[in-house]
Amino acid sequence: MVAGFGLVPRGADAVSDDAGLTLRAAEAPGTVMALSPPRWMRLAWLILGIAGGVFITVLATASANSALFTRYYTELLVANALIVAGLAALVIYQVVLLLRARRDAVFGAKLTTRMMMFFAVVAVLPGALVYGISVQFLASSIESYFDTRIDKALETGLQLGRTALNQPLKDLVRKAETIADGLSARGPADARAALLLLREQTGVANAALLTTSGATIAQATESVLALPPVAPTAPELRQLRAMQTVTAVEPSGDTGLQLKVIAPVTSGDAAPLRLLVITQPVPAALREQTERVEAGFRDYQELSYQRTALKRLFAFTLTLALMLALLTALALAAVFSERLAQPLARLADGTRAVADGDFSRRQPVEGRDELSVLTQSFNTMTEQLADARERDLANRREIETSNLYLENILKNLNTGVLVLTDDFVLRVANAAAAVILQARIDERVGEPLTHWSQAEPSLANFADIVSRNFAQAGADDWQREQELMIGGNARTFILRGARRVVADVAARIVVFDDITEVLQAQRDTAWAEVARRLAHEIKNPLTPIQLSAERLEMKLVPRLADGDAEALRRSTQTIVNQVTAMKNMVNDFAIYARKPRPGSLQAIDVEALLKETLELYASYPVKLSMHWHASARMIRGEATRLRQVVHNLMQNAVDACVDRADGQVTVDVAERETAGHPGEHELVLRFCDNGGGFSDTVKQRAFEPYVTTKPKGTGLGLAIVKKIIDEHKGRITLDNLGQGGAVVTVVFPLLAEEKTDT
Repeated sequence: MVAGFGLVPRGADAVSDDAGLTLRAAEAPGTVMALSPPRWMRLAWLILGIAGGVFITVLATASANSALFTRYYTELLVANALIVAGLAALVIYQVVLLLRARRDAVFGAKLTTRMMMFFAVVAVLPGALVYGISVQFLASSIESYFDTRIDKALETGLQLGRTALNQPLKDLVRKAETIADGLSARGPADARAALLLLREQTGVANAALLTTSGATIAQATESVLALPPVAPTAPELRQLRAMQTVTAVEPSGDTGLQLKVIAPVTSGDAAPLRLLVITQPVPAALREQTERVEAGFRDYQELSYQRTALKRLFAFTLTLALMLALLTALALAAVFSERLAQPLARLADGTRAVADGDFSRRQPVEGRDELSVLTQSFNTMTEQLADARERDLANRREIETSNLYLENILKNLNTGVLVLTDDFVLRVANAAAAVILQARIDERVGEPLTHWSQAEPSLANFADIVSRNFAQAGADDWQREQELMIGGNARTFILRGARRVVADVAARIVVFDDITEVLQAQRDTAWAEVARRLAHEIKNPLTPIQLSAERLEMKLVPRLADGDAEALRRSTQTIVNQVTAMKNMVNDFAIYARKPRPGSLQAIDVEALLKETLELYASYPVKLSMHWHASARMIRGEATRLRQVVHNLMQNAVDACVDRADGQVTVDVAERETAGHPGEHELVLRFCDNGGGFSDTVKQRAFEPYVTTKPKGTGLGLAIVKKIIDEHKGRITLDNLGQGGAVVTVVFPLLAEEKTDT
């Protein structure tokens, strides 16, 4: 019924080729498409199939009917040949399309090929066997039908029929001769009466006396309905003139048969020749038997003449039937493969969608066979997968929400948090940990603590402390306060560790914080309180002591001898000098304990402040220079206290290298974005010298009171500087230069208004 293959796409990218088929180009081998013949090919197969069945039946029927076969032989052969040619053309076209489908890896093409080959084999092998046997059987049957024995039997039967008619024909000849002898002595006037008498005497059915021209002289019959005698033919006349009797067996009426005898009648030498015609009906039984024998012999002769044509006809008819069966089998293969491939193609399409993550496909279920059960199972599977994915997505959303919540908490914590596996491999680190440790902790995720020292040596001490404390605490929680070197500076950390089991996985959690500023603030507060008390308790008696010493000198020196007066003068001067020193120290303590005045902060031009301060040190035997690399220069602060910061730092730098012949002090100013605060900027001041640098002890406690490297220093300079910078929300760090010397880095936040305007 259906042969060719159209390619019906399951998408929107459809085009039409020249053959009228709907195609979609295969995107990759294994493209899922269904095979479906176009409508015109379905109609062509239907028409040719019906026409082929009808015409092959008519041809088979015509083979048994000689008259019909002879009449429509050519038309039937041509019609059947055209039908077979049309079917063959459709099959060839179908095979071409199938090869194209296989080349484009269309789903179902291989299955259709196998089914067509299977159906072709099923149709050809039994068909060829039956065809060969049938042709051989028909050939042998036809040959046996025309055997010589059958010829002889038919001829014998025909001879028997003729013999059965010859005897009454001979009797009729004798009777005719008797009547002819009786009529020869009579004249024309007595012929009728004599003919009637002689007919009755001999018992013949019909007798007539004719002239040689066929005119009736006299006639005697049993029935008045008897037909007039027929004039003899020219051959019969020649035979009669030779005085020979003519006999014949001829039809009478529509179904009858009669014996006919024509005998010559002579009356004398001068009398004209007359003819006696006698007819006698053949008995009905004998007539029927004779007719059947003759008809059978006649048909046998016709078939014997057409024996070769019959063989060809039957062979051609069987060939057409075989071709029609084969082509029909191929068409059925296409139909069955299409019906089988369509649900498989839908399943394959659905499977591809599932592979792409689309679980919404539901395939229609048609029928109750195994494919329908498979389709229903596929629909159930996709529905379960869709539900599972929805549950999974919901769980993922919950987990992501929880993770995001935890990440936000960890991100906004100022405390560092590290999560390690049980074998000390880093899994999680928050941003505060990187800021506190001043290292890229996020790059260490997935690495054990033992490898940290190789990547960043500054983390080696931290990793060692964490490992050692976990080993000492075992399964218990632990807490330690530890001083570590971070970024070249001593920092005090508070570390807490705990071992927990999270989701059946053992984890080691480390929480730490930099409490250096807290401790420094506590120390600063304590020192400020000490300074305030010292300034209050010591400064008050210093002035009376100095005045008393000066009065003693003024009253007693004139009264004493020169030696004693000089001794008193030196003693009182010592008292005055020490009181002055104590006053200076008390003043320094007062400055250290001083709190910033509310409303005293204003916009300060750092560049002008630096230039003004550098001019004060121009007389020192040290090379001074300043390098400005910033686009902004304004900060918020108190001018007097900031000037004190710059003076102290410049004085320390100059004192560190004043004894060197190549002493050099450089001030570098740059601008940068504030770490962790996008959009905010800060001003970085670096005071560099080529002196002896800072020792490790000084670097760790440089900002505490009474820590100094100067023989005559009070140790309050850097402490006061640190306090002033903290009050201005800045930062200060100390470090040594690689080529020798020290560097003090001070960072101040820039004015937001100036940065915006810039």
